[in-house]
Amino acid sequence: MNKVYINATSIRTACGNTEQTLYSIFEGKSSLIAFDNIVPQKIVCIGKFPGNTAFESLLYESVEEVLNLSTLDNYSNTLLLVGSSVGGMASTEKIFFHEDSTNNIDTQKHIINSIASMLDERYSFLSTRSFSTACTSSANALKVAKELIGVGAYENILVVGADEICLTTIFGFSSLGILSDEICTPFQNGRKGMNVAEGIGVLLLQNIHQGNSIELVGAGVSSDAHHIANPDPTAFGAATAIQKALNDAFLSAQDIDYINAHGTGTQANDAAEAKAILTLFGDKVHVSSSKSNIGHTLGAAGAIEAIICVEALKKQTLPPQIYCDNNESSLNFVAKAQKMKMRYALSNSFAFGGNNVSVIFGVCYEN
Repeated sequence: MNKVYINATSIRTACGNTEQTLYSIFEGKSSLIAFDNIVPQKIVCIGKFPGNTAFESLLYESVEEVLNLSTLDNYSNTLLLVGSSVGGMASTEKIFFHEDSTNNIDTQKHIINSIASMLDERYSFLSTRSFSTACTSSANALKVAKELIGVGAYENILVVGADEICLTTIFGFSSLGILSDEICTPFQNGRKGMNVAEGIGVLLLQNIHQGNSIELVGAGVSSDAHHIANPDPTAFGAATAIQKALNDAFLSAQDIDYINAHGTGTQANDAAEAKAILTLFGDKVHVSSSKSNIGHTLGAAGAIEAIICVEALKKQTLPPQIYCDNNESSLNFVAKAQKMKMRYALSNSFAFGGNNVSVIFGVCYEN
């Protein structure tokens, strides 16, 4: 099996571009804002891209940034894998609410592969595929990319996680009663729920090692199908995905130095994830969730949080968990950013329907 290396990355979130987002993550800053004019008679705290730059422009910027950071001249020999929860739903909404009609809605720009089609039209990829498994979409894309490069099917794969915030999403989560009116506080006593957000994460995976490569060493998935919206409270599915990732990487739980938790701030998700982590790792491994910084970017979360793990390993710095002074579990939260020698980091992504994905990244000490 070929090794799989992450050689270039890019992020766009409510915090801004790659540099601004990573600064916010490691300095413990948040860019989530409360709005009282979106959901009637409710305040909802969400994460929106700063400024007025269109989603499509930010997407092109991110993909272009990765190309410029790579050794590629173009993407003609690159497979594109896109993970998204809503696809082109936001563009459909804009037309509908502006015109109060469905007459001018292009269904081809609504469907889940609209993002891949838009990128392919500009960059002419070797081929494209799209994944839509709710909040594990781009994490699943990473797992498939690892497998395809591993068996030699492709040399270069661009994984894009992208979701634009839309009213359908906001009202959907609001109807479930899990949207917080404040910045979310994962794993904390009295937590109110999650913050929906938009985001873009782009990673170039290749079969060649470069000077600053981080290796994608393991990936595991499970589907417990406990409930359409709630995770299995026994955490069997979550723990299974994590254990499969460890097995895939030929690692034990003791090898993991840091976990970027899914940590949405909802009662059910946090309780199940904490149980899975404590069952497999105990209370020693360092844990933090990025959701308090950038919100829950849905289908893009797996890609974005993978990049956070990559940067943590490159910087040899643990990213902090903001609002971790009143946690209800015995997880070992990172109270403030700190330097630490790390070899392996794990990222969890969990989704509706009991879809669970865990991925593990490692520092490359040799080619």
